[in-house]
Amino acid sequence: MEDRFNITYITIDGYVEMHIYRYLYFVIMFTAYILIICCNSTIVCLIVIHKNLHEPMYIFIAALLMNSVLYSTILTDVLSETKIMSYLACLFQLYIIYTLGGSEFLLLAAMSYDRYVSICKPLQYPTIMTKTNICILLVVAWILPAGQLAVPIGLSADVELCEFSFKEIVCNTAVFNLQCEKSSLLKIYNMIAFLNLLILPVLFVLFTYIRIFIITYRSGREVRRKAAQTCLPHLIVLINFSCFGSFYVLLDQMETEFPQIMRLIMSLQVLLYHPLFNPIIYGLKMKEIYQHLRKFVKMFLKP
Repeated sequence: MEDRFNITYITIDGYVEMHIYRYLYFVIMFTAYILIICCNSTIVCLIVIHKNLHEPMYIFIAALLMNSVLYSTILTDVLSETKIMSYLACLFQLYIIYTLGGSEFLLLAAMSYDRYVSICKPLQYPTIMTKTNICILLVVAWILPAGQLAVPIGLSADVELCEFSFKEIVCNTAVFNLQCEKSSLLKIYNMIAFLNLLILPVLFVLFTYIRIFIITYRSGREVRRKAAQTCLPHLIVLINFSCFGSFYVLLDQMETEFPQIMRLIMSLQVLLYHPLFNPIIYGLKMKEIYQHLRKFVKMFLKP
Protein backbone atom coordinates (compact mmCIF):
# COMPACT_ATOMS: atom_id res chain seq x y z
CA MET A 1 0.00 0.00 0.00
CA GLU A 2 1.32 3.44 -0.87
CA ASP A 3 2.33 5.83 1.91
CA ARG A 4 -0.33 8.32 1.02
CA PHE A 5 -2.99 5.80 2.07
CA ASN A 6 -1.45 5.30 5.52
CA ILE A 7 -3.24 6.82 8.49
CA THR A 8 -1.13 9.41 10.30
CA TYR A 9 -1.68 9.92 14.02
CA ILE A 10 -0.82 13.00 16.03
CA THR A 11 -0.61 13.65 19.77
CA ILE A 12 -2.70 16.38 21.42
CA ASP A 13 -0.38 17.52 24.20
CA GLY A 14 -1.78 20.82 25.46
CA TYR A 15 -2.55 19.95 29.06
CA VAL A 16 -0.22 20.99 31.87
CA GLU A 17 0.84 18.12 34.17
CA MET A 18 -1.84 15.79 32.78
CA HIS A 19 -0.73 12.89 34.97
CA ILE A 20 -1.25 15.00 38.11
CA TYR A 21 -4.39 17.01 37.31
CA ARG A 22 -6.11 14.44 35.12
CA TYR A 23 -9.20 14.04 37.33
CA LEU A 24 -9.43 17.79 37.94
CA TYR A 25 -9.54 18.39 34.18
CA PHE A 26 -12.23 15.74 33.85
CA VAL A 27 -14.42 17.28 36.58
CA ILE A 28 -14.09 20.78 35.09
CA MET A 29 -14.86 19.62 31.55
CA PHE A 30 -17.73 17.34 32.53
CA THR A 31 -19.37 19.98 34.72
CA ALA A 32 -19.01 22.62 32.01
CA TYR A 33 -20.41 20.22 29.40
CA ILE A 34 -23.56 19.55 31.45
CA LEU A 35 -24.06 23.27 32.20
CA ILE A 36 -23.60 24.25 28.55
CA ILE A 37 -26.14 21.69 27.37
CA CYS A 38 -28.71 22.54 30.08
CA CYS A 39 -28.42 26.35 30.01
CA ASN A 40 -28.45 26.78 26.25
CA SER A 41 -31.09 24.12 25.60
CA THR A 42 -33.42 25.61 28.22
CA ILE A 43 -33.48 29.04 26.58
CA VAL A 44 -33.80 27.55 23.09
CA CYS A 45 -36.79 25.50 24.27
CA LEU A 46 -38.39 28.59 25.83
CA ILE A 47 -38.03 30.45 22.53
CA VAL A 48 -39.53 27.53 20.61
CA ILE A 49 -42.45 27.00 23.00
CA HIS A 50 -43.63 30.59 23.55
CA LYS A 51 -45.19 32.28 20.53
CA ASN A 52 -44.40 35.81 21.72
CA LEU A 53 -40.72 34.90 21.29
CA HIS A 54 -41.19 33.89 17.65
CA GLU A 55 -39.62 37.13 16.44
CA PRO A 56 -36.47 37.57 14.34
CA MET A 57 -34.36 38.75 17.27
CA TYR A 58 -35.18 35.69 19.39
CA ILE A 59 -34.83 33.33 16.42
CA PHE A 60 -31.27 34.58 15.92
CA ILE A 61 -30.61 34.18 19.65
CA ALA A 62 -31.87 30.57 19.49
CA ALA A 63 -29.57 29.91 16.51
CA LEU A 64 -26.65 31.41 18.43
CA LEU A 65 -27.33 29.22 21.45
CA MET A 66 -27.74 26.14 19.24
CA ASN A 67 -24.23 26.87 18.02
CA SER A 68 -23.04 26.62 21.62
CA VAL A 69 -24.80 23.26 22.02
CA LEU A 70 -23.14 21.94 18.86
CA TYR A 71 -19.82 23.42 19.97
CA SER A 72 -20.05 21.52 23.25
CA THR A 73 -19.72 18.24 21.31
CA ILE A 74 -16.01 19.07 21.12
CA LEU A 75 -15.86 18.66 24.89
CA THR A 76 -16.83 15.00 24.61
CA ASP A 77 -13.60 14.44 22.68
CA VAL A 78 -11.62 16.45 25.24
CA LEU A 79 -13.01 14.18 27.96
CA SER A 80 -11.61 11.07 26.28
CA GLU A 81 -8.59 9.43 27.87
CA THR A 82 -6.77 8.96 24.57
CA LYS A 83 -4.97 12.10 23.44
CA ILE A 84 -3.91 10.57 20.14
CA MET A 85 -6.07 10.97 17.05
CA SER A 86 -5.69 10.59 13.33
CA TYR A 87 -4.61 13.61 11.32
CA LEU A 88 -7.82 13.54 9.25
CA ALA A 89 -9.97 13.40 12.41
CA CYS A 90 -8.01 16.36 13.73
CA LEU A 91 -8.70 18.32 10.53
CA PHE A 92 -12.40 17.49 10.82
CA GLN A 93 -12.46 18.73 14.42
CA LEU A 94 -10.69 21.92 13.33
CA TYR A 95 -13.26 22.35 10.56
CA ILE A 96 -16.20 22.02 13.00
CA ILE A 97 -14.69 24.44 15.54
CA TYR A 98 -13.91 27.21 13.07
CA THR A 99 -17.13 26.75 11.09
CA LEU A 100 -19.20 27.22 14.25
CA GLY A 101 -16.99 30.13 15.30
CA GLY A 102 -17.40 31.86 11.93
CA SER A 103 -21.17 31.30 11.94
CA GLU A 104 -21.31 32.87 15.40
CA PHE A 105 -19.91 36.15 14.10
CA LEU A 106 -22.25 36.10 11.10
CA LEU A 107 -25.24 35.45 13.38
CA LEU A 108 -24.20 38.40 15.56
CA ALA A 109 -24.04 40.51 12.38
CA ALA A 110 -27.54 39.34 11.41
CA MET A 111 -28.81 40.23 14.88
CA SER A 112 -27.32 43.71 14.66
CA TYR A 113 -28.96 44.21 11.25
CA ASP A 114 -32.29 43.15 12.75
CA ARG A 115 -31.91 45.70 15.55
CA TYR A 116 -30.88 48.39 13.06
CA VAL A 117 -33.97 47.85 10.91
CA SER A 118 -36.24 47.61 13.96
CA ILE A 119 -35.02 50.85 15.54
CA CYS A 120 -33.98 52.96 12.55
CA LYS A 121 -36.57 51.82 9.99
CA PRO A 122 -39.55 50.61 12.05
CA LEU A 123 -42.13 51.16 9.28
CA GLN A 124 -40.14 48.98 6.85
CA TYR A 125 -39.36 46.28 9.42
CA PRO A 126 -42.23 43.86 8.52
CA THR A 127 -41.34 43.99 4.81
CA ILE A 128 -37.56 43.62 5.34
CA MET A 129 -37.39 41.01 8.12
CA THR A 130 -39.70 38.48 6.49
CA LYS A 131 -39.54 34.74 7.19
CA THR A 132 -37.80 34.22 3.84
CA ASN A 133 -35.11 36.81 4.59
CA ILE A 134 -34.59 35.38 8.08
CA CYS A 135 -34.09 31.90 6.61
CA ILE A 136 -31.63 33.30 4.06
CA LEU A 137 -29.60 35.00 6.80
CA LEU A 138 -29.53 31.80 8.88
CA VAL A 139 -28.49 29.64 5.92
CA VAL A 140 -25.74 32.08 4.90
CA ALA A 141 -24.47 32.25 8.50
CA TRP A 142 -23.95 28.48 8.54
CA ILE A 143 -23.11 27.71 4.90
CA LEU A 144 -20.62 30.51 4.18
CA PRO A 145 -18.09 29.52 6.89
CA ALA A 146 -18.51 25.83 6.05
CA GLY A 147 -17.79 26.46 2.37
CA GLN A 148 -14.94 28.89 2.89
CA LEU A 149 -13.14 26.72 5.46
CA ALA A 150 -13.53 23.57 3.36
CA VAL A 151 -10.79 24.83 1.02
CA PRO A 152 -7.82 24.90 3.47
CA ILE A 153 -9.01 21.65 5.07
CA GLY A 154 -9.18 19.94 1.67
CA LEU A 155 -5.76 21.25 0.66
CA SER A 156 -4.23 20.01 3.93
CA ALA A 157 -5.76 16.52 3.93
CA ASP A 158 -3.01 14.88 1.86
CA VAL A 159 -0.01 16.90 3.08
CA GLU A 160 3.04 15.18 4.54
CA LEU A 161 3.75 15.84 8.23
CA CYS A 162 7.19 16.19 9.80
CA GLU A 163 5.98 16.68 13.38
CA PHE A 164 3.33 14.64 15.15
CA SER A 165 2.63 16.51 18.39
CA PHE A 166 1.40 20.01 19.23
CA LYS A 167 0.66 21.90 22.43
CA GLU A 168 -3.11 22.30 22.25
CA ILE A 169 -6.09 20.57 23.86
CA VAL A 170 -8.19 20.62 20.66
CA CYS A 171 -7.27 20.76 17.00
CA ASN A 172 -6.90 24.26 15.59
CA THR A 173 -4.89 26.01 12.89
CA ALA A 174 -1.70 25.23 14.83
CA VAL A 175 -1.92 21.77 13.24
CA PHE A 176 -0.83 23.36 9.95
CA ASN A 177 2.56 24.04 11.57
CA LEU A 178 3.15 20.27 11.67
CA GLN A 179 3.39 20.14 7.89
CA CYS A 180 6.81 19.62 6.34
CA GLU A 181 6.27 22.39 3.80
CA LYS A 182 4.34 25.33 5.21
CA SER A 183 2.35 26.83 2.36
CA SER A 184 2.44 30.63 2.17
CA LEU A 185 -0.67 30.45 -0.04
CA LEU A 186 -2.51 28.58 2.72
CA LYS A 187 -1.50 31.24 5.27
CA ILE A 188 -2.78 33.99 2.98
CA TYR A 189 -6.06 32.14 2.46
CA ASN A 190 -6.45 31.64 6.23
CA MET A 191 -5.96 35.36 6.82
CA ILE A 192 -8.57 36.14 4.14
CA ALA A 193 -11.00 33.75 5.85
CA PHE A 194 -10.16 35.43 9.18
CA LEU A 195 -10.98 38.80 7.58
CA ASN A 196 -14.25 37.60 6.04
CA LEU A 197 -15.57 35.61 8.99
CA LEU A 198 -14.39 37.74 11.91
CA ILE A 199 -13.16 41.22 11.05
CA LEU A 200 -15.84 42.21 8.51
CA PRO A 201 -18.80 40.98 10.62
CA VAL A 202 -17.42 42.83 13.67
CA LEU A 203 -16.99 46.04 11.65
CA PHE A 204 -20.53 45.65 10.30
CA VAL A 205 -21.93 45.20 13.82
CA LEU A 206 -20.04 48.25 15.09
CA PHE A 207 -21.28 50.31 12.14
CA THR A 208 -24.93 49.35 12.71
CA TYR A 209 -24.74 50.04 16.45
CA ILE A 210 -23.09 53.41 15.88
CA ARG A 211 -25.98 54.26 13.53
CA ILE A 212 -28.47 53.05 16.15
CA PHE A 213 -26.87 55.13 18.93
CA ILE A 214 -26.76 58.24 16.75
CA ILE A 215 -30.46 57.97 15.85
CA THR A 216 -31.61 57.07 19.38
CA TYR A 217 -29.54 59.90 20.84
CA ARG A 218 -31.72 62.31 18.89
CA SER A 219 -34.88 60.58 20.12
CA GLY A 220 -36.58 60.53 23.50
CA ARG A 221 -35.36 58.86 26.67
CA GLU A 222 -37.82 55.96 26.31
CA VAL A 223 -36.46 55.12 22.82
CA ARG A 224 -32.90 55.21 24.13
CA ARG A 225 -33.86 52.93 27.02
CA LYS A 226 -35.50 50.33 24.77
CA ALA A 227 -32.58 50.45 22.32
CA ALA A 228 -30.07 49.93 25.12
CA GLN A 229 -32.16 47.10 26.57
CA THR A 230 -32.09 45.07 23.33
CA CYS A 231 -28.69 46.09 21.93
CA LEU A 232 -26.52 45.94 25.05
CA PRO A 233 -26.62 42.11 25.46
CA HIS A 234 -25.64 41.63 21.79
CA LEU A 235 -22.80 44.14 22.14
CA ILE A 236 -21.49 42.46 25.29
CA VAL A 237 -21.52 39.04 23.58
CA LEU A 238 -19.80 40.51 20.49
CA ILE A 239 -17.00 42.17 22.46
CA ASN A 240 -16.48 39.07 24.58
CA PHE A 241 -16.36 36.62 21.68
CA SER A 242 -14.41 38.82 19.26
CA CYS A 243 -11.67 39.53 21.81
CA PHE A 244 -11.21 35.86 22.73
CA GLY A 245 -11.73 34.61 19.18
CA SER A 246 -9.34 37.00 17.45
CA PHE A 247 -6.61 36.54 20.06
CA TYR A 248 -7.00 32.76 19.90
CA VAL A 249 -6.80 32.66 16.09
CA LEU A 250 -3.82 35.03 15.93
CA LEU A 251 -2.07 33.04 18.66
CA ASP A 252 -2.40 29.93 16.51
CA GLN A 253 -1.05 31.69 13.43
CA MET A 254 2.04 33.01 15.22
CA GLU A 255 4.86 30.52 15.47
CA THR A 256 6.29 32.25 18.55
CA GLU A 257 6.63 30.00 21.57
CA PHE A 258 4.11 30.90 24.28
CA PRO A 259 4.00 29.35 27.76
CA GLN A 260 1.92 26.18 27.69
CA ILE A 261 -0.17 27.34 30.64
CA MET A 262 -1.15 30.46 28.65
CA ARG A 263 -2.28 28.37 25.67
CA LEU A 264 -4.22 26.08 28.00
CA ILE A 265 -6.03 29.00 29.64
CA MET A 266 -6.94 30.54 26.28
CA SER A 267 -8.22 27.21 24.97
CA LEU A 268 -10.36 26.69 28.07
CA GLN A 269 -11.70 30.24 27.79
CA VAL A 270 -12.84 29.67 24.21
CA LEU A 271 -14.22 26.17 24.90
CA LEU A 272 -15.96 26.85 28.20
CA TYR A 273 -16.42 30.53 28.98
CA HIS A 274 -18.25 31.75 25.90
CA PRO A 275 -20.83 28.89 25.60
CA LEU A 276 -21.67 29.46 29.28
CA PHE A 277 -21.62 33.25 28.98
CA ASN A 278 -24.21 33.50 26.18
CA PRO A 279 -27.23 31.94 27.94
CA ILE A 280 -26.51 33.93 31.10
CA ILE A 281 -26.45 37.24 29.21
CA TYR A 282 -29.53 36.54 27.10
CA GLY A 283 -31.40 34.85 29.94
CA LEU A 284 -30.88 37.71 32.39
CA LYS A 285 -30.64 40.78 30.16
CA MET A 286 -33.41 40.10 27.61
CA LYS A 287 -36.64 41.05 29.42
CA GLU A 288 -39.03 38.70 27.57
CA ILE A 289 -36.72 35.70 27.92
CA TYR A 290 -36.05 36.49 31.57
CA GLN A 291 -39.77 36.56 32.40
CA HIS A 292 -40.35 33.13 30.85
CA LEU A 293 -37.18 31.79 32.46
CA ARG A 294 -38.30 32.99 35.89
CA LYS A 295 -41.69 31.30 35.46
CA PHE A 296 -39.97 28.10 34.35
CA VAL A 297 -37.65 28.10 37.39
CA LYS A 298 -40.55 28.74 39.76
CA MET A 299 -42.55 25.91 38.19
CA PHE A 300 -39.51 23.60 38.33
CA LEU A 301 -38.81 24.39 42.01
CA LYS A 302 -42.46 24.26 43.06
CA PRO A 303 -42.95 21.40 45.53
